[in-house]
Amino acid sequence: MMDLFAKRSHGHVDHLTQVKAWVRELMDVSPNAAVLVTELRCTEPGCPPLETVIAILEDAVAPRQYTLHRAVADVTRQDIADSAAPTRRG
Repeated sequence: MMDLFAKRSHGHVDHLTQVKAWVRELMDVSPNAAVLVTELRCTEPGCPPLETVIAILEDAVAPRQYTLHRAVADVTRQDIADSAAPTRRG
C-alpha cells in the first residue's frame, strides 16, 4: 500500500520543482496555469512500476495530460521536450 503522506527527500522535492520548471519552459504554459506532476505506482500487468503524470490546467484551454513511464527522479529535460514536441502551440 502506498503511503500518500510519507515524507519525501529534499532532493525529490527539488527535482519535482525542476520538472515543473521544464514543463513551463518547454510546453508553452501560461503563467497562471497550474502544473501538476504526480508519481504513481501501477500494479497492473505490463504496466511500469512507477510512472509520472503531468497535467497542465489553464483557463479557457482543454487540460493537457502526459504520462512518462519512469519515476519522477528519472525524468529529464529531454523527456519533457519530447513530450512537448507534438503539442507545442504555434
